[in-house]
Amino acid sequence: MIELRHLHYFIAVAEELHFSRAAERLHISQPPLSQQIRALEEQLGVKLFERTKRQVQLTEAGTVFLERSYLVLEQLEQAIEVTQRIGRGEVGRLAIAFVDSATYTVLPDILGVFREQFPAVELRLHEMTTAQQIQALHLKQVDIGIVRSAIREPGLSVECLLQESLLLALPQNHPLSAQTKVSLCALVDESFILFPAKLGPVFYEQIINMCQQARFRPKVAQEAVQMQTIIGLVAAGLGIAFVPTSMQNFPRSGVVYRPLQEQTPSSGLYLAWREHDSSPVIRAFLNLAQKVGEA
Repeated sequence: MIELRHLHYFIAVAEELHFSRAAERLHISQPPLSQQIRALEEQLGVKLFERTKRQVQLTEAGTVFLERSYLVLEQLEQAIEVTQRIGRGEVGRLAIAFVDSATYTVLPDILGVFREQFPAVELRLHEMTTAQQIQALHLKQVDIGIVRSAIREPGLSVECLLQESLLLALPQNHPLSAQTKVSLCALVDESFILFPAKLGPVFYEQIINMCQQARFRPKVAQEAVQMQTIIGLVAAGLGIAFVPTSMQNFPRSGVVYRPLQEQTPSSGLYLAWREHDSSPVIRAFLNLAQKVGEA
């Protein structure tokens, strides 16, 4: 069997056309080198060199074998480089799902830095609710999810990316918009636009519990899946809504944001991935996302 070292030996002799100089270059003595070349020729069944006392020349077969040997080593180097890059998470594909509100916080920064550091990784982005992401992760349709609650789901790992407080989104002409801070007690008779319980149960329960502590249950005028839609409905005067602080980054005429007088539960963004998925690309993204989130 021809081994890699045989190619290195052959190339050294072919380039030097002198066994002594080739041996020095390879840091071996000449006799073993000559033996290895003869063994290679026997395995191939052809002469690679014409040898005389004065010179060494490549045969026609030797010239062709030299060209092919260069190609083999080049392909090997490329294979090694690609393998190492894959091992470092620098090459591959990554499907990322995210809730729409993540686009107003750290997600754009994370994607920008990741694209800069890992340009060879193909990103596939999918906007989904938290419930949809859980299903997509289990079905291996996405690799990483950015969800709006600390989900507890068998087979999935979850890690906090950031925490933010809740604000009240009001129509611009709403009487409470004149206040710098709004009390929960002032919302008893208001109509609310809420995120559906079945698609974001943790976020939904946070809002219900917060209102119940003020001794009322919110009257639901409308449900909406996307935060942008919720803000649009508030602008249309269909109700008020609790939204994460980051939604202030979504400019929309006809809407004002006000903090609450009472302490509000925090709304978190969390990274979610399959518990035993050890893909280097996934690990690279998770590590980078945490660093950007902490910055």
